Amino acid sequence: MTRSENMSRVKSKNTKPEVYLRKLLWHRGFRYRLNYKGLPGSPDIYIPKYKVAIFVNGCFWHMHENCKYASIPKNNHDFWKSKLEGNVQRDKQNYIKLESMGINVIVVWGCEIKQMMKDKVIEKEKTDYLVNHIFSTPNSK
Repeated sequence: MTRSENMSRVKSKNTKPEVYLRKLLWHRGFRYRLNYKGLPGSPDIYIPKYKVAIFVNGCFWHMHENCKYASIPKNNHDFWKSKLEGNVQRDKQNYIKLESMGINVIVVWGCEIKQMMKDKVIEKEKTDYLVNHIFSTPNSK
């Protein structure tokens, strides 16, 4: 498979980590909008009742600091460095815009979801933390 074919298979919506997190939230009673285009950055999950935007970020694409999945490829290094740094900069700008609109931003990393999928204790701990974070937002009703 060529790099082009491989990259064409990379999804931006409905990734396994995203679907997994959505199911956890749904079973906890949260109702949400998906990839809401009405907000900067089109959050993966938007919970209007609590004014919370959740981004499920892939560690590679969004350069998760100190993560083993977030290394810049050695081939064509300058291109990838520029591309990935641009993603991070765009993310920061979108988070600032959302927060200025009174929307709380939560970022969940792909590596965190991988841990949750492997270990039910970690899944419960991280889901409880996320739910508490949603409920404790200043914008929640």
